[in-house]
Order: sequence, then C-alpha cells, then structure tokens
Amino acid sequence: MQRLSDLSEAEVIAAYQVEDRSLPHLRSNFVTTLDGAVEIDGKSKALSGPADQEAFGKLRMLSDVVLVGAGTVRIEGYNALRLGAARRAWRVEHGLAENPTLAIVSSRLDLDPAAPFLAEAPVRPIVFTNPASPVAAREALAEVADVVVCGHAGVDLHEVVKTLAERGLPQILTEGGPHLQGALTEADLIDEMCLSLAPILAGPGSGRITAGPTATGTRGYVLHTALAGDDGYLFFRYLREA
Repeated sequence: MQRLSDLSEAEVIAAYQVEDRSLPHLRSNFVTTLDGAVEIDGKSKALSGPADQEAFGKLRMLSDVVLVGAGTVRIEGYNALRLGAARRAWRVEHGLAENPTLAIVSSRLDLDPAAPFLAEAPVRPIVFTNPASPVAAREALAEVADVVVCGHAGVDLHEVVKTLAERGLPQILTEGGPHLQGALTEADLIDEMCLSLAPILAGPGSGRITAGPTATGTRGYVLHTALAGDDGYLFFRYLREA
C-alpha cells in the first residue's frame, strides 16, 4: 500500500481522477472508525485527522458540485464552500470554476437563508426539494439559492443527478449524511465510494454511514486505490463493477 507522503501532489490527484469528466459520475465520501461508527457525539468531524482532511479537500477540488443533505449541513456546521487559494488556482488552470457548487437536498426546507453556507457562498447554491415543501420557505431561500423541485412524494435523486449534469456539473461529490447515502444506494446512483478508515474505536451507539430504508439497488464495487496516511488513516477508493 502506498503512503500519501511518498506521493507527489500530482500523483495523489491522479489517484482520484475519473477517466472522462464529461460523463455524470457520483462519488460518495465518508470517514468511519475501525468499528464502523460514522460519528462521535453526533458529528463526523471528530473522526477526521490531517491526512483525512487533505484527502477530503482534494475530493472537493476535483468535484463540480458537492451534494449534501440538509441535516448534514446543519449538524456539521457547514460554512461557505470556498476552497483555499492553491486549490482554486489548480481548478482554474484545469478549466474548472474556482469553487465547486454546493447542492442541498431538503424535503422540508428547514434551512436558514442567512446561514453562511447559503448567504456567503462564492457560487450560488442549489437546493433540491419536492412539491410538498413549504412555498414560503421556497421563496425565502430563492433569495440566496436556486430552488429546484424534483419528484413528487419525495426528492427524485435521479432527477437531481440529471439536472446537475444539464447544468454542466456532472462530477458530483456527496458527503452524506447517512440518510442521503441510503437514498442514493437505494436509487443505485453511487458510481464510486471513497472511504476513510480512522484508527479509532468509538464503541457502541453510533450509526453507520448508511441509514434509512432497506436498499434495493445494491451493487458490487471493486477496489481501485488504497493509500495510507502517516497518522494511521487508510483511504480506499472503490469503483462500481462493470
């Protein structure tokens, strides 16, 4: 297994590149403990370390859009999706927008338009919802984001992926949370799974990276890349089986 510290910046980036950026590709990224916990005290940030943050940042740098559930942006305390200067420069050099777009999935639209991830975003965010969501909330959020209705009873994630591709955002990175991960699994939309394994035992009580209804669209994945951080973290990249 290669160590991240033995690779150049370009080699690490190459390890996570897709073959054709023009094709829609949904990549999921999670960190979990050795005993399968997805959070400690309700937040996944407690599981992260320097090497994981570096990998996390590179995946954002390579994405066109970061797709998250409304609960995740609230619980994890998301700020405006703005990359550091070096990563913005890399994106511009490679023909990408300076920053990826933030897209949020929310059925109830329980989002504060004044929250930093909306009001201070360098790129106008997108909020995907369904027809049953409160009209007043849609109107309030429309001041700071594009509000897009997808689906009927719930948010149609197939339509979400299609809409993002039509907007020129085919490279999708989802950061969860577990309920969105479960819904994407059920819809059979996950093309790639990036999993960071933290050298931590959390003990009983924590949930897994997937929650919600039983997934009926599960498929197999093949290990593509395995990297190790100097801090004991392991990074696995799995691609959907052909």
